[in-house]
Amino acid sequence: MRSVQALAVAVSSVLIISDVSRAAEPKPGGIFRIYHRDSPGSASIHEGATYSLNVPFMPIFNNLVIFDQHIAQNSASTIRPELAESWAWSGDNKTLTFKLRKDVKWHDGKPFTAADVKCTFDMLMGKSQQKFRQNPRKSWYEQVEEVTTNGDYEASFKLKRPQPALLSLLASGYSPVYPCHVSPAEMRTKPVGTGPFKFVEFKANESIKLTKNPDYFKKGLPYLDGIEFTIIPNRSTAILGFVSGKFDMTFPTEVSIPLLKDVKSQAPNAVCVVEPNNVSTNIIINSTAPPFDNLDIRRALALALDRKAFIQIMFEGQGDIGGTMEPAPDGLWAMPKDMLEQIPGYGPDIEKNREEARKLMQKAGYGPDKHLQIKVSTRNIAVYRDPAIILIDQIKSIYIDAELDVVDTAQWFPKIARKDYSLGLNLTGNAVDEPDQSFYENYACGSERNYTNYCNKAIEKLFDQQSEETNVDKRKKLVWEIDKKLQEDVARPIIFHARTGTCWQPYVKNVTIMSNSSYNGYRYEDVWLDK
Repeated sequence: MRSVQALAVAVSSVLIISDVSRAAEPKPGGIFRIYHRDSPGSASIHEGATYSLNVPFMPIFNNLVIFDQHIAQNSASTIRPELAESWAWSGDNKTLTFKLRKDVKWHDGKPFTAADVKCTFDMLMGKSQQKFRQNPRKSWYEQVEEVTTNGDYEASFKLKRPQPALLSLLASGYSPVYPCHVSPAEMRTKPVGTGPFKFVEFKANESIKLTKNPDYFKKGLPYLDGIEFTIIPNRSTAILGFVSGKFDMTFPTEVSIPLLKDVKSQAPNAVCVVEPNNVSTNIIINSTAPPFDNLDIRRALALALDRKAFIQIMFEGQGDIGGTMEPAPDGLWAMPKDMLEQIPGYGPDIEKNREEARKLMQKAGYGPDKHLQIKVSTRNIAVYRDPAIILIDQIKSIYIDAELDVVDTAQWFPKIARKDYSLGLNLTGNAVDEPDQSFYENYACGSERNYTNYCNKAIEKLFDQQSEETNVDKRKKLVWEIDKKLQEDVARPIIFHARTGTCWQPYVKNVTIMSNSSYNGYRYEDVWLDK
């Protein structure tokens, strides 16, 4: 029998407290206590664009299908049925039909049916009378012509053209099915799901509480009596709570590399892992307003970046440099290294890059005697603020003097969605390691999550071309070409891809940390406490 540590080494990108814990008989009961990094704007997953919302509220819901919760590296081969019993594509690959479970109830006792599937995705496509206040993933379903039902237990997605990625999008943690009979407004404050845990209360800036669903359709689950998230924005304070035993687990993928050392020195029995999480730290630029409507200034910004310095300062070297798609080996669609280094700003000679950047700034009218004065807007949590401060320091070298503008979480995504900023330091968490999700959501003209106003119709044609391609090798080459063009266009300069830590007490059993998409988990439905 291998140890947990040996298992973590042997299996790339997966940490499962397995072997010992699964050999033992799970113990039902107990409240699972986790600290939360900040207060979500609402409880509605479909209206949110942050992991802060996904983590506490995903256990309330189910999807039609989901990535296997015990395989950290998500791929099309790890998709499993959930509210659906099975699925099948039509011969022309333009209709995806799901056979649904007949034994599922909503938390308020009403039966789950195909009508709920249709209602959910009609709202996501903007085709129903009831509307989401925000709809950040509408672009996922641009190729869905309609969702139809055949009785109460069959639903079909009819596509305008083949889109093999649709199944992976539906398996994301951002794709729960909502109840037809509960309004979008109610789902923001008192969400009703079919999942292993039921909503109890959400006190903004204080706590979120869930309780066991005794009627969960997966018999015998969950083991826990409930989950409680205590909101503590200060990371050091939160870590102290964990090492003192107040919490059973840290907020997933939120422990910085330096703080991991503190955890291991003060709580040597804690189990900690560092994983890539498919979250890129990037610069968002309002490219339709001065001064960043000037391509020279945008290119100068990209050339000024010393990516290795960010990674060294923030992660002691444990981070990855890449384009839009998550770097290999955890990311399945990453550009080859030699291709990446051909892109301006990615070459190893930082001073040469910055000299080129200064020439571009001088061409735009700036220089040693005339600096550009701007604000760098960012979200008021450490994983945003820390790299924003480094960015401000680095761009001084190209005649840009910047002031930090911090924004509360509840206001951050609405602010940048309405383009109420000039330059921002943002984190983009991709909900699945899938090019359709990343390209259409973040770079398509008119997408709600396209915070930069970037719009290139020629590249969008390539989006469609790769989306239809069923040959994976051919599709990868198209994806690399697109990713390279996005970096050359300075659409949203990617600074680095994070590797971050998660820790839990040794008595917590059966945890998986998703590596190529933190947004795809976790329900905690078969986690148990051995104490």
